[in-house]
Amino acid sequence: MQQMLKQAQKMQQQIAKAQAELAEAEVTGTAGGGLVTATVSGAGEIKRIKIDPKAVDPEDVETLEDLVVAALNNASEAARQLTEQKMGPVAGGMGGLGLPGF
Repeated sequence: MQQMLKQAQKMQQQIAKAQAELAEAEVTGTAGGGLVTATVSGAGEIKRIKIDPKAVDPEDVETLEDLVVAALNNASEAARQLTEQKMGPVAGGMGGLGLPGF
């Protein structure tokens, strides 16, 4: 039982470290061949949106809106993959504890 508690405490520390790294990490998603770039934190918080002036057409705002959504989705997917990469090894180790749901 003592060994299991030590393992759980170690994993808790690893999870906290991975979460801190994710909060500091930034990933970028693009759309329209780089016309729109979205940067989000590893935790999914939107940090920046950059729009190339060539993407701004007052007659076609809908395309720009679609590009922004696509860039955000692309960045969110990159953040999800980063989370999987950082948290995967830690979460995988929890199976050995016999904890339900891990």
